[in-house]
Amino acid sequence: MSTLQLEIVTPDKTVVSTETDMVVCPGVMGEFGVLPHHVSLLSALKIGLLRYSDNGKDQYIFISGGFADVNENVLTVLAESAERAEDIDVARAEAAKRRAEERLSQRAEDLDVKRAEAALQRAVTRLQLARR
Repeated sequence: MSTLQLEIVTPDKTVVSTETDMVVCPGVMGEFGVLPHHVSLLSALKIGLLRYSDNGKDQYIFISGGFADVNENVLTVLAESAERAEDIDVARAEAAKRRAEERLSQRAEDLDVKRAEAALQRAVTRLQLARR
């Protein structure tokens, strides 16, 4: 069976480096799949879950945005941050969710709404993955 190389990299570390037969990425225009021998592609990613197959079992990685580059049977994901489910600090994610919800409910004049909404989305997505 044919495989492709998956590399998920953040500014701090390599989160995943493995061969897989399928990846589903959270693209800004919707999810998209990458299979072995996919045509070259560059896409922006949004906050969401990246899914890949590991010996027939789905694995999930939290992605907080970035880019996906497919070239010569290698999918490289350059993410602002990325975490495996087992690496997520649930208490920290719940605290971040509460802070973001409080900020959004107060609607202070100097509130950066987009930033607060992104913080809430990151926290909620992390919690979804941790509780999977």
